[in-house]
Amino acid sequence: MPLSLRRGTVSAVLEELDGLTRIEVDGTPCVVYPGLTGGVAKGDEVLVNVQARELGLGSGGFDVVHANLTRGLGLGAEPDAHVMVLPYTPLQFATRHVEEGGPLAADLAGMPVVCCTLHSQLAPVCAGLGGSRVAYVQLVGGALPVSLSDTVRALKARRVLETAIGVGSCFGGDAQAVGVPSALAWAASAGFDVVVCAIGPGIVGTGSELGHGGVATAEAVNVASVLGGNPIVAVRVSFGDPRERHQGVSHHTRAVLGLCLGAPAVAWPAGLAVPEGIPPVQEVDVSDWREACKGLPLEHMGRGPDDDPWFFAAAFAAGRLAAGQLG
Repeated sequence: MPLSLRRGTVSAVLEELDGLTRIEVDGTPCVVYPGLTGGVAKGDEVLVNVQARELGLGSGGFDVVHANLTRGLGLGAEPDAHVMVLPYTPLQFATRHVEEGGPLAADLAGMPVVCCTLHSQLAPVCAGLGGSRVAYVQLVGGALPVSLSDTVRALKARRVLETAIGVGSCFGGDAQAVGVPSALAWAASAGFDVVVCAIGPGIVGTGSELGHGGVATAEAVNVASVLGGNPIVAVRVSFGDPRERHQGVSHHTRAVLGLCLGAPAVAWPAGLAVPEGIPPVQEVDVSDWREACKGLPLEHMGRGPDDDPWFFAAAFAAGRLAAGQLG
């Protein structure tokens, strides 16, 4: 399992965002996580990981800076950080975790926890939540850096999402938690109304029923249930290209439902026929979903709301169902 690293020179700095910088190295697109490797400037000598792009993987449209040899060596750790992220790997670094900040809630007290199998469900779910205080928990199963998500930035700018929590090896959020239980407990103790759990952009996939990143959602469902929350599954439903494997209710959602130990609420958009083989659903009026989602980043596998409307409507239904539980 070797790393594919090469030396290069920063040829352009294209965009500097919160926690993420987009650059070119010798003319090739590249991303930098300045919180890890320090900032960059044109002319810096860097080491970049090129493997995903060279293999043509889904996550391989760009390289990733591994180290900045010009100005990124000898960087200090975050103050008061005692717990490592990505421990015992060449990428390990220390950051402060929510578990170190004081007591966590012992019970979620019925807090809704919306559980998504894809990152592209996050925006319509948050739109359905209206004016609630929302925390996002990023699960392992897709991209690990929280700061890679343009969707999270857009939702924060619209004030429909307040904070983002990285879990486990996911890093770069507003807060960091060792696992899903402590992330949910921290959100409850911090007074959030709702938590939305999802994997990061992209998804780890092998083409098998259980070998995909979306199954991480089952852990969120089960933990929320055990801790006294109200888990709600956002169904991945699609009626786009008929050649697409995820027609109807995706095998991603079916796999998650099969791994749930309890009986989570399954949100379903009213007006769409319910297929066989899934648990009882709770139908939700989603007639205003387009208006509520206006201006938010809505894209799923290159398709937008006009190409695959039920995908976004079903995710919106989960947010609307959670909002209805707040009373």
